Amino acid sequence: MTIRFSTAITFLATFLLITPSFAQEAKQEDPAKTYQLLNLFSEVFEKVRTDYVEEKTDQEIIEAAIQGMLSSLDPHSSFLNADHFKDMQVQTKGQFGGLGIQVSMDPSGLVKVISPIDDTPAYKAGIKAGDLISHLDGEAVSGLTLNQAVDKMRGPVGSDITMTVRRNGEKPFDVTITRAVIKVPSVRNRLEGDVGYIRITSFTEQTEAGLKRAIDKFNKEKGDRLKGIVLDLRNNPGGLLDQAIAVSDAFLGRGEIVSTRSRRAEDIQRFNARPGDIADGLPIVVLINGGSASASEIVAGALQDHARALILGTRSFGKGSVQTILPLGVHGAMRLTTARYYTPSGRSIQAVGIEPDIKVELAKIEKINAGGGTREADLRGSLRNTDDNAEERQDKADKERNGDKKEKEELVDYQLSRALDLIEGISLYSEMPRNTEE
Repeated sequence: MTIRFSTAITFLATFLLITPSFAQEAKQEDPAKTYQLLNLFSEVFEKVRTDYVEEKTDQEIIEAAIQGMLSSLDPHSSFLNADHFKDMQVQTKGQFGGLGIQVSMDPSGLVKVISPIDDTPAYKAGIKAGDLISHLDGEAVSGLTLNQAVDKMRGPVGSDITMTVRRNGEKPFDVTITRAVIKVPSVRNRLEGDVGYIRITSFTEQTEAGLKRAIDKFNKEKGDRLKGIVLDLRNNPGGLLDQAIAVSDAFLGRGEIVSTRSRRAEDIQRFNARPGDIADGLPIVVLINGGSASASEIVAGALQDHARALILGTRSFGKGSVQTILPLGVHGAMRLTTARYYTPSGRSIQAVGIEPDIKVELAKIEKINAGGGTREADLRGSLRNTDDNAEERQDKADKERNGDKKEKEELVDYQLSRALDLIEGISLYSEMPRNTEE
């Protein structure tokens, strides 16, 4: 593809001159200066075409220039060529190929893991939020754009890639991961006793419908015995804004959910909840951590500001910017940061994140022997319990004392355990009789 740059520059400069709104946004820049800068770009372009040590196509040079312009703005603005744009559209539908990690470019020049996606090759390999990737198959990622690094992570399903990972407090280590087709069910659910547990892995086109199915399932199986909901947004890197709004709206009966504010004051957008609460007022605990970003923070912030849920865990990622996808015809699209998110109370999420109401670090629970191993039932000649259900109660007590080896080997999710305890506590408190004066 060969481009006549003199024609392109003339067209662009004319556009700048005859478009008042554009000129106003550019703070009345001198058109002559703009011409000079465009001529500078043309000169550099021609030098690269003719003198660079390796031959590059016009398309490669121009796409690299556009990518450099956008990526210099912030970590989330970028150019998507036709193939990348197609991949992005597939991802929002909940199925794509790769390793199963959401990444961004760290200021150090390394690739930073925002979060691994549940049950994907990266998740199973032990990749964690906050990990820095320094090498891919022995090649340093420093100097690569984010899209270039992501390209290297992709490959045929079943092929391996070795990543060098840096993690706080540890020496760099290599992890070999086998690529796979990533199918991400956006919403998973199960019952934890009388508490409904809902895990949202990312906000895709499937999320709102998946949430409604989960609540319907809980109501069908538990009915009035359902005590509350735990909404798990840990390591959820975000996704579609409309789905984050829909999830928040599902639990809020009124009020603002989120607002977006761009550089122009008149472009403020406010999104409000409609009447109705899918959980019918049941207590909600939302789990977040450092891998909860963007759309996850919108949901957590909205429910927190309206006192509809208690937020438990650790501070979220802090991605409070809005990216707009602007199609560029057959050439792909550009992802441009156009606004910032604000919670209903007017808090900006950017770089600060959501602070949980109850801070609970991820921890490992170990049972300790506190002594007192001998009980009445162990004493020779002790009296037997003659109640009707004594045998059943004795079996239960024996099981608790002896423990189940399989259960001991399983890791306990401490944050989830605290959330479940919190729901149980709220439920018990609400059922306690109140003293009234007549």
